[in-house]
Amino acid sequence: MSQVATLEKDRTATSASTVGDEATATTSTNANAEKDAANAPREPRAFTGELIVQIKDLKKAYGDHEVLHDIDLNVHKGEVVCVLGPSGSGKSTMLRCVNLLEIPTSGEIWVNGIHINAKGTDINKAREQLGMVFQQFNLFPHKTAQGNVELALLKVRKMSKDEAADIAYRQLERVGLADRADFYPSQLSGGQQQRVAIARALAMEPTVMLFDEVTSALDPELVRDVLNVMRDLADAGMTMIIVTHEVGFARDVADRVVFMDGGYVVEEGKPGEIFENPQNDRTKDFLGHLKEND
Repeated sequence: MSQVATLEKDRTATSASTVGDEATATTSTNANAEKDAANAPREPRAFTGELIVQIKDLKKAYGDHEVLHDIDLNVHKGEVVCVLGPSGSGKSTMLRCVNLLEIPTSGEIWVNGIHINAKGTDINKAREQLGMVFQQFNLFPHKTAQGNVELALLKVRKMSKDEAADIAYRQLERVGLADRADFYPSQLSGGQQQRVAIARALAMEPTVMLFDEVTSALDPELVRDVLNVMRDLADAGMTMIIVTHEVGFARDVADRVVFMDGGYVVEEGKPGEIFENPQNDRTKDFLGHLKEND
């Protein structure tokens, strides 16, 4: 082979190798970008539209002991609001007032334009717009996962068995438990039971979902699947008020974070504002303790 031909062959091989390396690098870069995008926190959205929940001057007292003081909170359609605070700060009491599991001492609560704690309001009808999931799963042990989800559809919505079964299965599929539809609660892990409870609430097609410390009774390795379901709901546009101690989850998923202490709303804002630059000394102290315990 001539020297010119040899040089040409080497140049072609080098060019092909360079193109291959560039293609591999591009593929690797794209894969890393996709991975980073998948792991990136959801950008908090700005909400100025339809109000779904309005809490005005809410007070709750047990005798002379006032546990909620003049709470004001608005939640817009599709917004995810995470409520943080130490134990005894009034977070769960506020959430239970929204569902009228606790009757406010004074103040107003509006859901979808209905003053739900007004005299004469049909409480059961108002509650149909509110799905609530508790720390404890509260499943009926003698019913399967599907049976637990079907029950309210049959008893409250008066659906046929076939219609209720279809909706229940679809909601179990939504929370990743279609293959456990015929399992009883005793055959499910705590995280799976909590996801059944979420499916049960979703089956009623609520306007807003209320979550009250839903992961606090779970082993750490079971928390992730429950939080992933809640992330999916946020991405799907479900309006949610979430009382939680899961700071990482709140940072990633919330559109707004509310910090409560002593029965007051002390501070609220976007996650970046609250976690990176809290303005109130009590908020700074609370978050500082959480960082120390991480």
